Amino acid sequence: MGASDFAKLPHIGEAVRRKEDYRFLTGSGQYTDDINLPNQRYAVFVRSPHAHANLRGIDTSKAQAMPGVARVFTGQDLAGKVNGLPCGWLITSTDGTPMKEPPHPVLAQGRVRYVGDHVAMVVADTLEQARNAAEAVEVDYEVLPAVVDARDASASTPLHDIAPDNRCYKWAIGDKAAVDAVFAKAQHVTKIDLTNNRLVPNAMEPRCVVAQFSRATDEYTLYVANQNPHVERLLMTAFVLGLPEHKVRVIAPDVGGGFGSKIYLYAEDVALTWASKQLNCAIKWTCDRAEAFLSDAHGRDHSTHAELAMDSQGKFLALRVHTDANLGAYLSTFATAVPTILYATLLAGQYTTPQIYVEVDAWFTNTTPVDAYRGAGRPEATYLLERIVTRAAWELGLPQDEIRERNFISQFPYQTPVALQYDTGDYHGALFKANALADVKGFEQRRKASEAKGLKRGLGYSSYIEACGIAPSNIAGALGARAGLFECGEIRVHPTGSVTVFTGSHSHGQGHETTFAQVVAARLGIPVENVDVVHGDTGRVPFGMGTYGSRSISVGGAAIMKALDKIEAKAKKIAAHLMEAGEGDIEFVNGEFQVKGTDKKVPFGQVALTAYVPHNYPLDKLEPGLNETAFYDPTNFTFPAGSYICEAEVDPATGQVRIDRFTAVDDFGTIINPMIVAGQVHGGLVQGIGQALMEQCVYDKDTGQLLTGSFMDYTMPRADDVPNFQLDTVCTPCTHNPLGTKGCGEAGAIGSPPAVINAVLDALRDLGVKDLDMPATPRRVWEAIQAAKP
Repeated sequence: MGASDFAKLPHIGEAVRRKEDYRFLTGSGQYTDDINLPNQRYAVFVRSPHAHANLRGIDTSKAQAMPGVARVFTGQDLAGKVNGLPCGWLITSTDGTPMKEPPHPVLAQGRVRYVGDHVAMVVADTLEQARNAAEAVEVDYEVLPAVVDARDASASTPLHDIAPDNRCYKWAIGDKAAVDAVFAKAQHVTKIDLTNNRLVPNAMEPRCVVAQFSRATDEYTLYVANQNPHVERLLMTAFVLGLPEHKVRVIAPDVGGGFGSKIYLYAEDVALTWASKQLNCAIKWTCDRAEAFLSDAHGRDHSTHAELAMDSQGKFLALRVHTDANLGAYLSTFATAVPTILYATLLAGQYTTPQIYVEVDAWFTNTTPVDAYRGAGRPEATYLLERIVTRAAWELGLPQDEIRERNFISQFPYQTPVALQYDTGDYHGALFKANALADVKGFEQRRKASEAKGLKRGLGYSSYIEACGIAPSNIAGALGARAGLFECGEIRVHPTGSVTVFTGSHSHGQGHETTFAQVVAARLGIPVENVDVVHGDTGRVPFGMGTYGSRSISVGGAAIMKALDKIEAKAKKIAAHLMEAGEGDIEFVNGEFQVKGTDKKVPFGQVALTAYVPHNYPLDKLEPGLNETAFYDPTNFTFPAGSYICEAEVDPATGQVRIDRFTAVDDFGTIINPMIVAGQVHGGLVQGIGQALMEQCVYDKDTGQLLTGSFMDYTMPRADDVPNFQLDTVCTPCTHNPLGTKGCGEAGAIGSPPAVINAVLDALRDLGVKDLDMPATPRRVWEAIQAAKP
């Protein structure tokens, strides 16, 4: 079945209410912290108060003697028994050498490298006892100089012996000589320096781990708030603990948000799993919010200089970029891919720029490790590109929509100069629809009304593209991935015709239990409520790569479609036997098998029953049952795209920014459930607006102390910080997956930050403000206005 036929099926495009919402709204969900096991103890981690220090000694004797304490573990206890945490993506430097990959111990050995680094783990009978004992652990620190800004890393004290200049790698893509030659002859060059601010993910549910070991079976069970349990198990067993994979079961129950921060293998997961055997008991650790600020992988943190070469008409000729990327103190699971493969390869954007050269220096600093956060490299690329395109339009005196339209790609497939090939899109259509929906023609009247109130009003554009469905495996492998990026789906048809779907993808708020059920119900012609979806348990579902990069429906859903193809093929054989017809004469329409050109037909339910009650069944030709499994490895990424328009008011007296209107027009290909898609876009827009206006993770430059370690210091967006969003879509179905889907989970967070900042700068242009880094807080905006005054 092709994508065009699939899109016409019943249930596809219907706003079916989420099946999972009842248990969430009634408090019946089961999160990891809800799980308590017999003989359970509690873990608390002793964390470094210093950003950089040698460990001269750790005295655990007082803590070990306290009531209820089972054991205090330090790095010395794990040395030689537990390997360090692995990085899943190898980047090769421009000189051909591999990236610097220092050890990442589960508990610190010899040195701590950021505030929050793991020094010791206390396990006790109660949480209170574990906390009290953790405070009694005495650590002798020799404090060392710290560095928190990637741009200062090369001149600072080395964090790791393997990287004496603190550089992890220098990486590049594109033809530097060709780009330089274009710039030498360009009639206009726009330059920009910008920072993509560091963010703390702050999922609604903090991380949690419950680990149990069974001496009877020599098996481990790990309950964990994680987005990809199979990958968690693979990394932990094969690379860290050296355990047989079949002896470890990882279960990720309901997960309250992830945004990328729950993809990774964390030290706490390994420590508890290993210790559960040492103590022969279940051990639980639940992260509190203050601890999460220190220990959850952070996002973004790029410093970039970019230059755009154009002709006199504003036609893009070449783009030249240098980025310093802050990786933090250690390499998190996918950290190295974010500023390279997931960032630089998207810098063509929606534009026909013939030549692009991007150079990335990645640095170790005394900060929490940085990894993928909603969008992962794509927001950083879009922010850079849409900021410089907007500035170029201002410098050339062109309208924002016109400079984009002059440079949009219109012929597909389109090979970019930075590796990726886009299969399809309608960038002009999205921008045209956004302009109309945003009532851009009425902006000037609204601007004058704002001026009458002493306010400045600006209009900001952002035309984004992203690469989703992180795949295919062969391309990803060539680019450094150390794992395949396929997905698996299993369809189990029961004798009554109801269906259970087992998927290697995982839901942490995306509504998979509804969307996947819609796909299966549409194909088989059965009610959506007759389909159950199982995920998040390595003991029940086949091996899969989890959820990130908006890959679930395009990759996980495609695997399910391939399994459904097998189901349909076998069911046709059974139907042909039932109706005494040739298999080639059977067609399957709206849940019924019928003989072409006749009125003979049998419903899907009857065929399902026959599969399990084969009294008159050609057993020499068919096996009983109707279960099928399929793996899907895409041939390309998918490329969602869209245009966003933000309209904001700024009070020049206070610097306060208020978003008055926000319009988002996206191309997600085939949409399964528009209500779920709208919810995903809403959430992404709020996160992007949060980054643009208020969120920023800040470290003290001298001591490396985290200054924004709570919601008192790190501002999160609230309902009254955002307007009612105006959403719409265009549709160019993906050409290489059977659903035609592209993915929607990250778009809002990718396209919105530059739209917001461009709107603020547009409002302040006549005051002389030319630049402003995120977040555009009232203080920062006010100071920019004061600095621009003659």
